[in-house]
Amino acid sequence: MTSHERRATASLTSVFALRMLGLFLVLPVFALEAASYPGGLDAARVGFAMGVYGLTQACLQIPFGIASDRFGRKPVMLLGLTIFALGSVVAALAASVDGLLVGRALQGAGAISAAVTALLADMTRSKVRTKSMALVGISIACMFMLSLALAPVLASHVGLSGLFALTAALAVSGMAVVTWWVPSSPVIMRAIAPANGLRVVLADKQLWRLSMGSFSLHAIQLAMWLVLPGLLVDSGLNASDHWQVYVPAVVASLLVLGGVLFRLERQGYLRAVLLASVACLLVVQLGLLAYVGGQVKPSLWLLGVLLFGFFLGFNALEASQPSLASKFAQTPVRGAALGVFNTCQSLGFFAGGAAGGAILAWGGATVLLAVTSAWLALWLAVAWGLQPKLAIY
Repeated sequence: MTSHERRATASLTSVFALRMLGLFLVLPVFALEAASYPGGLDAARVGFAMGVYGLTQACLQIPFGIASDRFGRKPVMLLGLTIFALGSVVAALAASVDGLLVGRALQGAGAISAAVTALLADMTRSKVRTKSMALVGISIACMFMLSLALAPVLASHVGLSGLFALTAALAVSGMAVVTWWVPSSPVIMRAIAPANGLRVVLADKQLWRLSMGSFSLHAIQLAMWLVLPGLLVDSGLNASDHWQVYVPAVVASLLVLGGVLFRLERQGYLRAVLLASVACLLVVQLGLLAYVGGQVKPSLWLLGVLLFGFFLGFNALEASQPSLASKFAQTPVRGAALGVFNTCQSLGFFAGGAAGGAILAWGGATVLLAVTSAWLALWLAVAWGLQPKLAIY
């Protein structure tokens, strides 16, 4: 990478990391802590409050992405982080699950993912873009790992409201990074965006395959976390000690990816990495289904192995899918294209929380994991049609 590419990657990775740490801090403890709020014993309502962030974000990713093509990436990023911080404050002050729902919805309205990834794509050459996207993905994984270690401990001292207050502070820090460290978007990238840019994006079948994958990955992630903390508790591991399983699984997955992902990309196997990662997630869901159904003997070690497999597939897809989407997208409509991609990601968060909570309340963990397994099989079939060679703009 050039020095300019390194600065762009480091600064935008920091923005993503600060924002995602705030989001992830509540994820491992939300279902458990929300039980102490009025309405917190309703699994469907808790799941909806957990996932509504994705619904409001989905409604605004495309408008924010198009706005970043027209008016610049940084102004859109600052606006989104301001809204996100405000939603965090509302959630911190909430006195019921419905109040948490409003705060989470407002958090999601700060939809900056498309603008951030579009700016990163603007400032990196095609041959180093997957590396840049992978570094963003790795930072997200590290924030997830850090949140898994910190969330139970912090929640025991400051509660869910304190975690949301910390999220607001992290959002303000992200605004400072955008203002003083992130480079400005090249003007030429914004000036040539066509009026029918969204129509161009929606006509691209390959982008739709990747967008379906983005939806699926995050829906399954959120649905899985409605079940997993309870499985760890049932195995005899206190909630404050869950990091002892999470952290080794994440670290091991990153070490494996660091050794193979970039090498496989240079050799032209990025499509194969994507397909293998989806297959890996399918195996994990089937393993959890067998675990919950009693077909295998309960074991904390087995849960750890399954988590390693999940993070291996998840982190590989977090790095490869945005990179592929940015390569398929034509430069003048890159913000719109990544807006569609991130809209599907946000809808996945919403579906995983809301539909996952409803399925869990209706049929239990066995039915929920059966549904996620079937969906992964469908995703694998759709992803199989992805073109092995990319048109690079």
